[in-house]
Amino acid sequence: MKNFSIVSIFALLIVASCGKKEEQQMPPQGPVPFPVQTITKQDAVVYQEYTANLEGQQNVEIRAKVNGFIQKIYVDEGQVVRKGQLLFKLETQTLNQDASAAKAAVQAAQVEVDRLKPLVDRKIISNVQLETAKARLAQAKSNYGSIAANIGYGTIVSPVNGVIGSLPFREGSLVSATSEMPLTTVSDTKIVRAYFSMNEKQLLFFNKTFKGATTAEKLKASPEVSLLLVDGSEYDQKGRIATMNGLVNPQTGTTQFRAEFKNPEGILRSGSSGIIRLPIEQKDVMLVPQNAIFEVQGKKMIYVVGEGNKVKSKIVEVNGTSELNYIVTSGLSEGDVVVIEGASKLKDDTEIVPQPAKAETPAPAETPAVAKDTAKTNNTPAKK
Repeated sequence: MKNFSIVSIFALLIVASCGKKEEQQMPPQGPVPFPVQTITKQDAVVYQEYTANLEGQQNVEIRAKVNGFIQKIYVDEGQVVRKGQLLFKLETQTLNQDASAAKAAVQAAQVEVDRLKPLVDRKIISNVQLETAKARLAQAKSNYGSIAANIGYGTIVSPVNGVIGSLPFREGSLVSATSEMPLTTVSDTKIVRAYFSMNEKQLLFFNKTFKGATTAEKLKASPEVSLLLVDGSEYDQKGRIATMNGLVNPQTGTTQFRAEFKNPEGILRSGSSGIIRLPIEQKDVMLVPQNAIFEVQGKKMIYVVGEGNKVKSKIVEVNGTSELNYIVTSGLSEGDVVVIEGASKLKDDTEIVPQPAKAETPAPAETPAVAKDTAKTNNTPAKK
């Protein structure tokens, strides 16, 4: 009997302890707090991004005008050169010999003219013979001048200020005026040009956004652009769009643009690449934190707080980003209250305790029209 009572007491204690654990593990009942935000319309800056190829303001190919062996190379790859600086010296010994022969021919023709002139003056011979001798002298001088010019072409100087490119030939190499490869390229990179393209939809948006009757007026009305370098950093000099091709390429359906950037410290190099960022200021748009929007079967959705603080999911359409926000173009109305965090924990008709989110202090703007952010639209023109 005693044994039975002891066993019963142990059983009751075990049941009681299990009940307490179950009570401790039960989740709290009632609505859970979630941060929310009331939708208001405001201004935003959106960046459209375009892949660009960079080139110096002048890329001059240096080629030989005469045939000859490279006698001396006076520069090295990457060297900064000035206009008129000596670059190459070609061996011109054969031309020198031709020049000596041509000079002798000039002297002989001059002697003949000098001999005939007094004879003509005394009317011993006709003037026709003298004129013929003068023509031969002029031809000899022209031939000599051409050879002398070719000798001068053996000394090759830089036509512009710039940076030396690759040097595919070495001293002793035979080069000619018909060589497919240039001796080098001199690139003037004080001003660097960034070439990029817009498709027809982007071009139409550009023309509608920036007012002007002519292309020049539209380009003047467009804002300064920035340049993202290959390491992801932003170049410290702003640029402007300088030209826009007047025609759409029928094969690619694109139009080429050219932006120009100053390059005082030589950071940009011809032949490299980057990303042009064109800021577009949009008025009265709805901004929603990116964390508030989730995707279901490829559609972007958000939870809106309704009557009784119950949430309902809605499909929204967005058009790019501004800072850490989506720009919502449809699906929401001004004054809607949306859940901005914890959407994965919710489902339709879940009751919550709305907690207004704390407003974040915006970053200071660099210019009146362009804020310092990383907004982008993946090359898709913003809807107005």
